[in-house]
Amino acid sequence: MRGYSLTTRLTVFFSLSSACVLLGLGLLIFSAMDRHFADEDYVLLRDNLQLVEKSIGTSTAGALPAHLRDAYQHHAGLLLHVRDADGHVQYATPGFDFAAALQATPVRHGDMDVIVWRQGGTAYRGIRAGAVAGKAGDSARPVEIVLAMDTDMHEHFMRAFGQSLILYVALAALASGVFGWWAARRGLAPLRAMASRAKAVTGDSLYERMPVEAVPVEMADLAADLNAMLARLQDDFRRLSEFSSDLAHELRTPLTNIMTQTQVALSQPRDAAKYRDVLASNAEELQRLARMVSDMLYLAKMEHGLDLPHKETISVGAEVRALFDFYEALAEDKGIALRLAGDAVIDGDRLMLRRALSNLLSNALRHTPERGKVVVTATRQAGEVEIAVENEGSEIPPDLLPSLFDRFFRADKSRSRPEAETVGLGLSITRAIVAAHGGSISAMSEHGVTRFAIRLPDPEAARALP
Repeated sequence: MRGYSLTTRLTVFFSLSSACVLLGLGLLIFSAMDRHFADEDYVLLRDNLQLVEKSIGTSTAGALPAHLRDAYQHHAGLLLHVRDADGHVQYATPGFDFAAALQATPVRHGDMDVIVWRQGGTAYRGIRAGAVAGKAGDSARPVEIVLAMDTDMHEHFMRAFGQSLILYVALAALASGVFGWWAARRGLAPLRAMASRAKAVTGDSLYERMPVEAVPVEMADLAADLNAMLARLQDDFRRLSEFSSDLAHELRTPLTNIMTQTQVALSQPRDAAKYRDVLASNAEELQRLARMVSDMLYLAKMEHGLDLPHKETISVGAEVRALFDFYEALAEDKGIALRLAGDAVIDGDRLMLRRALSNLLSNALRHTPERGKVVVTATRQAGEVEIAVENEGSEIPPDLLPSLFDRFFRADKSRSRPEAETVGLGLSITRAIVAAHGGSISAMSEHGVTRFAIRLPDPEAARALP
């Protein structure tokens, strides 16, 4: 059934189910009717057996055959066989062979011994019983009685009923199949509508959504999940488009500078010092391009969920103090105070963590005014280690905070300078590194303080668990 449509599968399943139910019901009725006819036959045979026993009981031994012949030779529908204890047949219905009846094994039915056999293509039911022949005063002689009747009429009826039943089940199954196909088509109409809507989704029409309100309850969750997926795709597509535009813009500036300077240098003969200055300027632009490409490759590796290269136990305080030593000269030039509060231990890659903290410190130093301060705190709380980097300076508008970690994003002109070495990938790389360590990062800016907080799993809390 793999290659068939869902409508076809439901139609076949509905037809087979209906046919099985109807066939089972028909067989139950067929069996009940057959038992009912059998019971009627045995009741009739028992009534006639009582008459036969009465006749045998009131007849003398010598007159018994004649008496039975006169009474039952013209009795339509009944077959009678009587023999005494010596095996002498006292009476047998003319023209009928009782050999098969006498060899049939009796079966107990109520308070009677009944026999069933087939002979000459006809089914027979009978009763086998014993009686005592002879009048009062006459010598009593035991006899064996076999009283039977054919079931042609009942078999004919049951055969006709069986044929009608098969025809009815076939027609009912066909009708059920047609109804099932109609019901399946109607029931799956919302699914086809969803498929049609999904076909209309392209890169230019990611705003299309599934009709959640117009589908049955069973499909509402699927439609809602598809809508959520489309919303994520639309957001990712938008971010990708913005990233492509930003990337083109970031690459255009250094490439334009290189081309312009090179063309100006080649426009007329110049001395070696001029050419050296042009080449030095081009080298700076090329270094910027190389750094941008390197950062993008690093970010792509982080976002693909690669395993940490070297996982070890790291002291946050020691790493921050090492970075303070690296940025000490820059901080002294601006009169910025670097402070560390607290300490904690985490498990991770030392170089990756140092790069993430370096990005945050570099960003904080860049936007801290002269005579300001940058504070790094490391604390343990609720099974996590929080590393926060705070700096004084102008606040970031609240509506821009969610976009800080986007690629090539800059809050505003005042927070990015053309001469800066960064290209707007530092915070994106930091977020990717934190995510690779199983943590999260957030930002807030209020009351003249901007704070970036990294939350990572606390290995000591994990080891303390049973």
